[in-house]
Amino acid sequence: MTTTPVVPAVPRGLAGVVVTDTALGDVRGREGFYHYRQYSAIELAQTRGFEDVWYLMFHGELPDRAAAADFAARTASLRTLPADVAEALPAIARASAVSGPLAGLRTALSLLGASAGFRPVYDIDAGRRREDALAVCSAVPTILTALHRLGQGLEPVAPRADLPHAANYLYMLTGSEPGPDQARAVEQYLVSTVDHGFNASTFTARVVASTGADLAACLVAAVGALSGPLHGGAPSRALDTLDAIGTPDRIDGWIREQVLSGRRIMGFGHPVYRTEDPRSRMLKSIARSFGGPLVDFAVEVEAQVEAILAELKPGRELHTNVEFYAGVVMELCGLPRAMFTPTFCAARVIGWSANILEQAEDSKIIRPAARYVGAPPPQPVPAP
Repeated sequence: MTTTPVVPAVPRGLAGVVVTDTALGDVRGREGFYHYRQYSAIELAQTRGFEDVWYLMFHGELPDRAAAADFAARTASLRTLPADVAEALPAIARASAVSGPLAGLRTALSLLGASAGFRPVYDIDAGRRREDALAVCSAVPTILTALHRLGQGLEPVAPRADLPHAANYLYMLTGSEPGPDQARAVEQYLVSTVDHGFNASTFTARVVASTGADLAACLVAAVGALSGPLHGGAPSRALDTLDAIGTPDRIDGWIREQVLSGRRIMGFGHPVYRTEDPRSRMLKSIARSFGGPLVDFAVEVEAQVEAILAELKPGRELHTNVEFYAGVVMELCGLPRAMFTPTFCAARVIGWSANILEQAEDSKIIRPAARYVGAPPPQPVPAP
């Protein structure tokens, strides 16, 4: 007699299921706190530069001044794309004209990995893996900004090694050197989104890394997961919400209609946080430092939405998430909405890569099980 093995029950979407150990960071949703290594991610965003946090994620410690300067120079030297990748970008931009730079990035990453001769992480040592990761993370902003500009009929802007990471990103995107306030605001956003626990794209990257695949393959898979609107696609949608409301007198009616009809309000709620998203709190403060009608309207919408949600959905903690004020800050800094999610990706590639490097140290492949719920087998195969 054949017995069916008992498969333990797990929550839908693996919510809360611990799948491995990590030294990279964690999200403590009930406290409204998350960290990179042993440091508060928000404190890092408020006090350190992007390259310092990148170094922390790859090396496990914050750099001293000499190490920071060396690391910044090293990563800046890797911003220029290999010739065969750069030459292919116009064709990639044309092919992804409707889908946008994030779709084009998948193709460009595959080409970059092939051009650089990336080998499976299973077959190389930790030092070589880190070099591959540095090369990709340095190149991603160059690829994304070039694809955007080509899609707009503009020539790509070559990277500048004399600019810090965030300032160079804005320079390549717009063709103009940004002001210090805009550069710092975007840098703080980038730092705050480097990593965030075992989200869908990070877990995807680790699953592929567990097979021993090369680093580019792992990152292509992560970008694919990020492209979904339930994961990385919400910053511009949160601004679309503000556009749809239009004026303060429409807030109450518009929000009530959305909630009562069961539609989701983009920019509110988070699968982990049960209190205010600390990233949203920081970005709201940055937005207020700029001021202006958009910021005033966003703050008013936030207040009314939370009051209406508390009334219509009592007992549930629903607050703004990172996307709500991220969209406001990026709009104020001159980023086009089509580049909001790609900008998120330009930061998260650091966290993905750190997770890939960590996963590569474990030779066990990630291979979960599923519970079969179809027709009972075996059944006779019908005659043709």
